[in-house]
Amino acid sequence: MRSRPHYRPLMEGDPTMAVQRSGTAAASSDGSGGSTESSKQRRQRLIKERVIEEGSCSPQRLAELYDVSLMTIHRDLDELEARGLVRKLHGEVTAQPSGVFESLVSYRMTKNIDRKAAIATRALQHVEPGMSLIFDDSTTALQMIDGLANLTPLHVATPFLPALHKLADIAAERDLMILGFGGNYDLRHESFVGMRCIEQIEAIHADAVFMSLSAVSNLYTYHQEDGIVALKRAMLRAADKSYLLIDSSKIGRAALHRALPLKTFDLVITDAGAGPDVLAEWKANDIAFEVAS
Repeated sequence: MRSRPHYRPLMEGDPTMAVQRSGTAAASSDGSGGSTESSKQRRQRLIKERVIEEGSCSPQRLAELYDVSLMTIHRDLDELEARGLVRKLHGEVTAQPSGVFESLVSYRMTKNIDRKAAIATRALQHVEPGMSLIFDDSTTALQMIDGLANLTPLHVATPFLPALHKLADIAAERDLMILGFGGNYDLRHESFVGMRCIEQIEAIHADAVFMSLSAVSNLYTYHQEDGIVALKRAMLRAADKSYLLIDSSKIGRAALHRALPLKTFDLVITDAGAGPDVLAEWKANDIAFEVAS
């Protein structure tokens, strides 16, 4: 039987961090985040999500769907293309296959849902009442949140806005304390980032962190953005135990920035799609791992 660890609440050292039981998630004092979505922003978000879901779409169909002129749709598409989110080609709009696009939460939410759910279920076995946790902006860790309702009391810290909203729903009825990291709000990640966010992470100490990265190759993790690498390294330093949640589609891939060795993590949790050669290599190199089924 696994011995029960010693738990403690999150230790705060930065007065700008807000702990809330319910309601609106904490935002940074510099005013970033929290603004109401305009009709144009909403339409562009819906366009982006539609293109992700369907793979491609014509401007004419988008104009019909959102009841605006074709000229308005073309202006929206020009803005989305300039941001690297879609690509206009031969009268069609397609999802942009780039690192920028892959950072989008709306894109990540649609990928490998069953694998992520299996990993999240396995990861919840390492959470016990009374723990203090850090979650990053990963959509795999996000799938753990509903299961936390049965594991309270808990303290949970995250910069990820979708996670904060889900946690607030649980906190309205359960003994769950939420710590929202603030900073610069990144629209693509739907998360707070930057030096201010890192400073707030460094001001606490948690029992465990659950995180993911974009790719795993040659016993290292990778991510396409150096700022996100810095944020995840700070989370790792702030926790006693670290859990890497990595679905098998990310194994054997690489991204621009090498982030952390697999050995850095106390446990790697992947899914049944991970190849036997990969698992054998991890075992040979003393990488602790579990396979979710």
